[in-house]
Amino acid sequence: MQVSVETTSQIERQITVQVPAAEIDEAVSARLKDTAKNVRMNGFRQGRVPMAVVRQRYGHDVRNEIVGEVMRERYVRAITDEGLNPAGYPQIEARVNEPGKDLEFVASLEVYPEIELAPIEGTQVERPVVEIQDGDVEEMIETLRKQNAEWQEVDQAAQDGDQVTIDFQGYIDDEPFEGGSAEGHSLVLGSNSFIPGFEEQLIGAKPGEDKEITVTFPEDYQAEHLAGKAAIFKVKVHKVSTQQLPEVDEAFIQRFGVEDGDKEKFLVEIRKNMTREAAQAVDNRVKQQVLEALKKANPIPVPSSLVQQETDGMKRQAAQQFGLGEDFDVSQLPNELFEEQAKARVQVGLLLAEVIKTNEIDADDDAIKAKVQELAEQYQEPEQVVEYYMGNEQLKTQVKSAILEEKAVEKLLEQASVEDVNMSYQEALAAAQQQAEQDEETAEEGEQTSA
Repeated sequence: MQVSVETTSQIERQITVQVPAAEIDEAVSARLKDTAKNVRMNGFRQGRVPMAVVRQRYGHDVRNEIVGEVMRERYVRAITDEGLNPAGYPQIEARVNEPGKDLEFVASLEVYPEIELAPIEGTQVERPVVEIQDGDVEEMIETLRKQNAEWQEVDQAAQDGDQVTIDFQGYIDDEPFEGGSAEGHSLVLGSNSFIPGFEEQLIGAKPGEDKEITVTFPEDYQAEHLAGKAAIFKVKVHKVSTQQLPEVDEAFIQRFGVEDGDKEKFLVEIRKNMTREAAQAVDNRVKQQVLEALKKANPIPVPSSLVQQETDGMKRQAAQQFGLGEDFDVSQLPNELFEEQAKARVQVGLLLAEVIKTNEIDADDDAIKAKVQELAEQYQEPEQVVEYYMGNEQLKTQVKSAILEEKAVEKLLEQASVEDVNMSYQEALAAAQQQAEQDEETAEEGEQTSA
């Protein structure tokens, strides 16, 4: 077997393999002999069909089988001998495939990029410092009350925060437009779920009243045919309802897992959950800054096959989130919606893998169990959660990956300049969200620039 490897780009290789004709012809002859033993043909007993007839009838198909098997086997041998690390599956094509001639085929493949990590020294990282205040706890209780509130119909003018039940029809240039109408729609005033200016003009409306609302669609509105256009909505107000908040009593507290309804225990649990959530927000904000710095310092090429795999995974996740059902064909979702984020994820994954490898980072069963115990604290029966995770190899692998990522980020953080910044609970959550959005925008801008 003769093998030559051509480097066509940083991560693309083309392997040309030649296999002596004698090997192929001998393998074809041997397979035809085995085939002849079971051939049934009119005029001949089983196993007595002449080889010339067998070859004429089955020779082409058998040769294709043999060539396919040989190309797959020799491809694996070639990448092993040449020390190549494929990312995804190759494209294999036979160039010369004729009896009596050496078989020649070409395998085009992507390989994992060779990474020499550039440091992130000098990177400025802002690390929030959060202390949960009594006021934060009280605000969280109010949020829980609102989430569990009931709506009571009233015969009075709608106020900010009230819920109105309406019919509406939108018009542009006196013509109704698609998607601009609904009947019996419930809208909470002040929720900002409608076009800017719509909800404000319903404040003061009474049950049974007709309203005419004038708004202008934002310039960046998702429906391009409506963006920037002025519209009139004719609205019929059917009902006005006010929010009735539940009392923080024993029954309310029991809804959140405090079985005896004790308020002090309830406050302790809320503070504990908020502390955990704040810590996660801090870790996420720090991690996002570190990973963004890592990407900027290491603009590596990313194999398209890995990007496609990540894109497919994101499609399946999106289908689950939107409840599209297990039978939904995710190929209907356009790649363009996910590719940029998928590429960023793959890049980060490759770089973190190199950080883990370079620094010989690992996590044993004790570390995995400790992490699972930490995660299980938020459940009512943590012991069962720990037992379930530790008995499931797939879940253990997921936890181990998370630990390795955390340790890699900690290692990278040693290279950065960290500034502690005091933040409130709400500011920390908002900062982590804002950082995630900024990173996503940066990834999109980088993709557009490279394009």
